[in-house]
Amino acid sequence: MLRTFSILCGLIAILLLTGCSNKKDILYFQNLEAKESFSPKPYKSIIKNNDLLSIIVSSSDMASAIKYNRLVPSIRDDQDTRLTGQPQLQTYLVDNDGSIDLPELGITQVAGKSRFELEQELTAEYRKYIKDVIVTIRLTNFKITILGEVNKPGTYPIRDERVTLPQALGMAGDMTVYGKRKDIILLRDNNGVQESHVIDLTQTDVLESELFYLQQNDVLVVNPNDTQVATSAFNRNNGLYVSIASLLLSVIILIAR
Repeated sequence: MLRTFSILCGLIAILLLTGCSNKKDILYFQNLEAKESFSPKPYKSIIKNNDLLSIIVSSSDMASAIKYNRLVPSIRDDQDTRLTGQPQLQTYLVDNDGSIDLPELGITQVAGKSRFELEQELTAEYRKYIKDVIVTIRLTNFKITILGEVNKPGTYPIRDERVTLPQALGMAGDMTVYGKRKDIILLRDNNGVQESHVIDLTQTDVLESELFYLQQNDVLVVNPNDTQVATSAFNRNNGLYVSIASLLLSVIILIAR
């Protein structure tokens, strides 16, 4: 009887040990040295097809600058849908050919340019009409989606148009212990062409990669590790149940003695 209990305890212990995650599977940036520095590639928020742009043309003389802004009348938020006297700036949808239609300038190609580059170009164009013109551009549809083995999967808007890969995972509550750090999929839409990249977060290579900064509409997929795949058909509380059973068996052995 006692021998049977001992064998059972041994088997349970082996099961628990094999179910445990190795620290090499869950630690980030394992080859990081103390005081080591990295230089990520310069970040650029590249404008793409179907982006929504807020473009504001301003000047000390706003009366002369107002016609270079596309304004639409506001509508009351009630059932009579009456117009109010406060117009709002209209956002520009980048067409499939990468262009927008600007007041006075007409059809303008914008896709493939950074926000800063477009600001510089439009400032130079509008300066022909306004001396002290200032052009401000914002990307209003910057969002990322995080799926898989994270604590809070979902789609997250990015207001400042700048987010790193570690920051994105932090927004999603970090990866679970079941997330495979060596196999994170990044899906990126490049003007209709879907690109896929595999990222290994156990190494520091990504810190100097062009993938370190995410682009608008990027999708991160955190794949489950082998342990999670193997136990996907079972309840995650099984480990707890096995631990309780092991404890009970240990108590019985002590009593039997």
